[in-house]
Amino acid sequence: MEDEDGRVWTVVVNDEEQYSIWPAGREVPDGWHAVGVEGTKSECLDHIERVWVDMRPKSLREALRAQA
Repeated sequence: MEDEDGRVWTVVVNDEEQYSIWPAGREVPDGWHAVGVEGTKSECLDHIERVWVDMRPKSLREALRAQA
């Protein structure tokens, strides 16, 4: 699906499980991986809002869990 300006976006995630969007068809930057969701900017941001329920970086979550 295309955004209002004609661009298609893809959802990407890094090793710290932080999400972002990236223009579809462009090489994803090092350290980031596409998750298989593409669409308008709004659709991609809606997906991120549903799946990214804990905004803390993975390393922080693991450190806090180890302290518990």
